[in-house]
Amino acid sequence: MDTRTVYTICPEFEAAACVFCPKPDAGGRPGPMPGYPSWVVLHLPHDARDIPAEVRDQFLLDDRELGREVLRMTDHRTADLFGAHRTSGRVARAPVSRLVVDVERFESDTLEPMAAAGMGAVYTHTSSIQPLRRPLDLSEREALLERWYRPHHRRLEQLVEDALRQQGRAVVLDAHSFPSRPLPYERAASSDRPDICIGTDPFHTPAALRDPFVNAFASEGFRVAVDTPFSGALVPVRYYRRDPRVQSVMVEVNRRLYLDEATGLPARGFAEVAAAVQACCIAVLDGL
Repeated sequence: MDTRTVYTICPEFEAAACVFCPKPDAGGRPGPMPGYPSWVVLHLPHDARDIPAEVRDQFLLDDRELGREVLRMTDHRTADLFGAHRTSGRVARAPVSRLVVDVERFESDTLEPMAAAGMGAVYTHTSSIQPLRRPLDLSEREALLERWYRPHHRRLEQLVEDALRQQGRAVVLDAHSFPSRPLPYERAASSDRPDICIGTDPFHTPAALRDPFVNAFASEGFRVAVDTPFSGALVPVRYYRRDPRVQSVMVEVNRRLYLDEATGLPARGFAEVAAAVQACCIAVLDGL
């Protein structure tokens, strides 16, 4: 796997014509499913696979090992799975692999619990708890944050601000997937994993948001759990635990439902699973 090449989740992402998503009709309009409300911000923090050549020398793994780690740690095809083409343009997608910077983490390691496992905003260890990077000096870490982490968060914050200004509310749909079996860094994780995990924040995910998501997926036959195997829901720091107009919910989809986990390619039935995920999310958000 050439980890230095940008992996495009959706070949026609901006044109809303993903090869895995429901096709537009003859007039170029989206399929019969409605789109997300305009106050929804779709957050895609982990579906990029790109490791730019300019930072490749920071990683201790050879190309084969690094490719395997990218395969394990990527939330593959979540742009397609959640229907990024069905938004009003309010999509914040991380531009590089989470192995470069993880935009879902707090910037400061003193605030980020996963930093203790070597998985803060700038990872030092792999999913198997082995060294990932050579030691970085402060200027190198700062360069990574300034190049990729902070621009992503500025965009996310701007999208939320725009929704608040125009509609008086914002919901961040924090879109993820997770492996069917726990990775070694998930130290206390059970091997009995749900189909869908709904992640919450005690301030930004009220029961009136959480419960409809649980019920919608359960009614479609999915096995649903709350805050397991992963918990939390991302909100821009500017609004975090400050502004109740900004709500957030994390939806995690078990990769066994839609992915060949050995290759990262879509499994048979991908389109059906994607349609169900989008239908559940859109129906809940439309009903708020």
